[in-house]
Amino acid sequence: MKTTLCSLAAAAIFTAATTAQAEDKTLVIGTNNWAENIAVANMWKLILENRYDYDVELSDVSKNALYSGLANSDFDISLEIWLPNTDARYLEPYKDQLEINGAWYEGTGLGLVVPSYADIDTIPELKEQAEEYGYQGSPSILGIDSGSAIAGLTDEAIDAYDLPMEQVNSSGPAMMAALDAAYQQEEPIVVTLWSPHWAFAEYDLKYLEDPKNVYGDNETIYWFSRPGFTEDDPWLTEVLNAWHMDDDSLGGLMAEIEQAGDPVEGAETWIEDNQDLIDEWLAAGE
Repeated sequence: MKTTLCSLAAAAIFTAATTAQAEDKTLVIGTNNWAENIAVANMWKLILENRYDYDVELSDVSKNALYSGLANSDFDISLEIWLPNTDARYLEPYKDQLEINGAWYEGTGLGLVVPSYADIDTIPELKEQAEEYGYQGSPSILGIDSGSAIAGLTDEAIDAYDLPMEQVNSSGPAMMAALDAAYQQEEPIVVTLWSPHWAFAEYDLKYLEDPKNVYGDNETIYWFSRPGFTEDDPWLTEVLNAWHMDDDSLGGLMAEIEQAGDPVEGAETWIEDNQDLIDEWLAAGE
């Protein structure tokens, strides 16, 4: 009888441990529609599911919903926060709750972008040439969704430089389709863009100089997490803190995705070709 009770107790402990381990391997990543965010989220989903049997869910939401969701533990992690400026306003209400972790990309860019053939170099010049940059009959700056940080900064730039233009917000793919159409015809167009982005490898583009520094200086991208995540999953925390990408590695990942037309297929190809780099990141958790 004593042996049976001991066996049952041991079985119960084993079952509980197995259940806890399985629960630990469930991961919800909050994402947004920026090209590099989609790229790295799919990359990590594939790595963690294929190598370590994680069950990873990608949840695409607005910026506001992302930050509140992390604070409420609806998501476990998100892979992109730009600091010290771009995402500071989203972080501010939750800065005492969210965990800002390791930096994985340094030297971002953000601002208004035109094709290199455009006879314009600064944002103030847009005030005089606004009529040339029309969209559907109105002088316009083409942007992404209205809830994004770059959209808010662009509204500030329009006011700061007194531009007789409006920002037309749409999705990232719609904006890029408009850029492509204008580029093929060598027509004037101004869009909101950021670095890293695959567009700078695909097209010959330039940032307009921003003498009032509305868009700020170069920044750093970090990953961040819900309250208590780093204690709940110290292994993944160590791995993600060891993760670093540069223009070559991140640009290559985004280019594969753009060429494939599918984030999973493109990420799979990139992973196959970059095993040594991935192994370096994963070694931090050993």
